Amino acid sequence: MTSTMGDARTYDELSVSPVSFWAQTAEEREETFKVLRRERPISWHPPLEGALIPPENEGVWVVTTHELITQVSKNADIFCSGEGFQFEEVPPDVNEAAGSFLGMDAPRHQVLRKLVSSAFTPRQVTKINDQIKQQAVTIVDEIIAKGSGDFVADVSKKLPMWTIYEMMGLDDQEKREAAAHHADGMVSWADEDVAAGREPGEVLNESLVGLLELGFEFAEQRRNDPQADLMTNLVQAEVDGVKLTDDEIASFFVLLSVAGNDTTRNSISLAMRALQQFPEQKALLLDDFEGRIGGAIEEFVRWVSPVMTFRRTATQDTVLGGQHIKAGEWVAMVYSSGNRDESVFEDAEVFDVLRSPNPHVGFGGGGPHFCMGNFVAKMQLREIFDQLLHRVPTLRLGEPEYLTGNFVRAVKSMPYTID
Repeated sequence: MTSTMGDARTYDELSVSPVSFWAQTAEEREETFKVLRRERPISWHPPLEGALIPPENEGVWVVTTHELITQVSKNADIFCSGEGFQFEEVPPDVNEAAGSFLGMDAPRHQVLRKLVSSAFTPRQVTKINDQIKQQAVTIVDEIIAKGSGDFVADVSKKLPMWTIYEMMGLDDQEKREAAAHHADGMVSWADEDVAAGREPGEVLNESLVGLLELGFEFAEQRRNDPQADLMTNLVQAEVDGVKLTDDEIASFFVLLSVAGNDTTRNSISLAMRALQQFPEQKALLLDDFEGRIGGAIEEFVRWVSPVMTFRRTATQDTVLGGQHIKAGEWVAMVYSSGNRDESVFEDAEVFDVLRSPNPHVGFGGGGPHFCMGNFVAKMQLREIFDQLLHRVPTLRLGEPEYLTGNFVRAVKSMPYTID
C-alpha cells in the first residue's frame, strides 16, 4: 500500500503498470480502479510497461478520482506538460513536435493556443459543420450499398480523417491517406499489425517525421496559394503582432492528425456498440433525437473515455490528496477511472443517455489543456449518429478487436452487417 508520509515509496499491491493490465477489458480494469478510488485515490506504481525508452524515474503516481484528476488538470503551474504528456522519456523538442501545445506550458502555451483559436473563424466553423453533414450522409450511403464490412474502416475511421483533412484543405487523396497512416503509427507503434515487422522506435520516428514533412509542405503551399481553409487561416493568423512559425504549424498538423482522427474514431465505434448493448437507451435517444443528442454525446464521451491516461510532471514539491510528491515526479491521470467515480456520477456503471449533469473528464478535466477541438468532435458524433440511427436501424455490430495500450482505448476492427 502507498505510504502517505515522508519520502517512503512503496509500490501499490494493485499494479496498473504491466502491459497485461491494459490488455484486460475496460470492465476488468475498472475493478482495480474502483478499489483504488475508494481506498487510495493516489498510489505509487512502477514505471508503466511498454514505453519506447524505459523511464529513468522509479515510478509514477496514479490518480484515479474525479476530484484529483480535476485538481491536477487545473493546476498547470504545479503539474506541467512541458516535460511530456505520455509515459515516454522524450527530449523537449520532440515532445513539442509530437504534441504541439499539448506539450507546452505557460506562457508559450497560451500564446500558441490563442493563435490557433483565431484560425477557427465563425465562417470556418460553419463550413466545417456543413462538410461533416455531407460526409456523414455519404458514409452511410456507402455502407448501405455495401451491406457488411469493418465498421472501423468504413465509418469510424473514415469520418474523422475526412473531416480533419477537408477542414485543413488537404485535397490530395494520396496525402490524406499517408497522413492518416502516420497518425495511426503515432499511437499504435507497439502494435504488431501496425509495425509490420519494424521496430517500434522506427514506426514512431517514421510517423512523426512523415506528418511533420506533410505539415511543412502544406503550410508552404498555402502561403503561396491561399484558399478558404484552415491551413490558410493558420499561416495568416496573427495576434498582437505574433504569427505562427512553420515549426508550430507543422506541429499542430501532427496534433490535429492524431487527436482529431483517433479519439473521435474510437468514440464512434464504442458509442455505437453501447447503443446496441443497451437497446433501451437507443430507444430513449430516438424518442427525441434532437432534444437528447447533445446530452447523449456527453455520455458517449464519459462511457468510452477514448483517451484513458495523460501524465504531468510536478514542478515543485507539493501535496496531492494527502500525499507528498517531489519535484520531477510523474503524475498519471486515469480519465477512464475518473469517469466512473461513484462520488460524482450516480449509477456510474450504467450507460445513461439522459444523464444530467455529466461533468466527465473526457475532454481533459478542465484547465488550460481542455480539448480545443471538442466542438468538432461533437459535430461529428451528432451527424454520424443522426444518419446511423435513422437510416440504418438494422445495423448489427460484432465483437471489437482492441489495441493493447495505456493511452487510448482504441478499436482496431469491428465487423458490421445490415440486415
